[in-house]
Amino acid sequence: MSAPFGFEVVRVDPSGARLGRLTTAHGVVDTPVFMPVATHGAVKGVVPEQLRTLGTTILLANAYHLAQRPGVEAVRALGGLHALMGWDGPLLTDSGGFQVMSLGELVRVDDGGLHYRSHVDGRAGRLAPEDAVAVQEALGADIAMSLDECVPAGARRAQVAHAVTRTSAWAARGLAARTRAATALFGIVQGGLDPALRAESARALTGLGFDGYAVGGLSVGEPPDETARVAASTVTLLPPERPRYLMGVGTPRDLLRFAAMGYDLFDCVLPTRNARNGTLFTRQGKLMIRNAAHARDARPVEDGCPCYTCTRFSRGALRHLVLAREMLGAQLATLHNLHFYLHLMREVRAALTEGSFPARAAAAAGAWA
Repeated sequence: MSAPFGFEVVRVDPSGARLGRLTTAHGVVDTPVFMPVATHGAVKGVVPEQLRTLGTTILLANAYHLAQRPGVEAVRALGGLHALMGWDGPLLTDSGGFQVMSLGELVRVDDGGLHYRSHVDGRAGRLAPEDAVAVQEALGADIAMSLDECVPAGARRAQVAHAVTRTSAWAARGLAARTRAATALFGIVQGGLDPALRAESARALTGLGFDGYAVGGLSVGEPPDETARVAASTVTLLPPERPRYLMGVGTPRDLLRFAAMGYDLFDCVLPTRNARNGTLFTRQGKLMIRNAAHARDARPVEDGCPCYTCTRFSRGALRHLVLAREMLGAQLATLHNLHFYLHLMREVRAALTEGSFPARAAAAAGAWA
């Protein structure tokens, strides 16, 4: 199936990090890249023009949530997900399998797919692998994710093995259901913390020939060292000519660590969720803006930071806005955190271009390196 999608590895660093270029129907994305999370079709508190100014090149939305509200037909009637979001750049959508699984007692899984009660209105719903592809194609995503079964950390090996088998079967069904050339499809490697099961999953999925590959089922409660161990062993199992997406991580330190392993795409709610809670990311580490020590602090969140927040507002002003629960406080904190993440990834790409990774990237990360 021909599609306006491609991936080129521009340079591989001795560390293993890769400089790449991802081509989609809505534009080119230089990698490694961090994708701000727009679960319901919006990055909370940030308008698309601001995202562009920050250097955002690709966003992540969630197909399950959008299918629940406003609904696929409503999105289609409004011109597709790009029009709904006011965003003309590349979009990656998650199938929503993880979100459905997190519904707990509201979901039942069998070989046919996921059966659930909507968290919005309680209606019964079904998400089969074919449905997951059809929904994401209808939304107009540039990159869609295959439906997978994600099990919690600590699950018994038999349960994890069953999920690997089921995910592989669903992946084949999803690929067969594709109808839209402009939407690339990624397979998701599962297998918990078991190297053999991860290898089995990767072998089955790479044999199917996806446009790219994601590593899922991590950062679900396991210790960070275990996350790193599994991520390191799994990345070597993925085709080097295809993009590699490590799902749901992480901290600035995570981005450096996993970029050095050769992963290309990352997403995480940390910069935006933490911002709304008054936690800001700086090269010196986390800054808790609610602390009384900042009440009369005229300094910016981070000295030398060129973001909108740091060039116009003091720590004291931001603390006041956050404590007063003014929407502007959360917006300003979000702008700073996204700037920090996106700037860090620009520094990673620059370092890879000039051959100075990881030293330059570590300097940009500061205390997080």
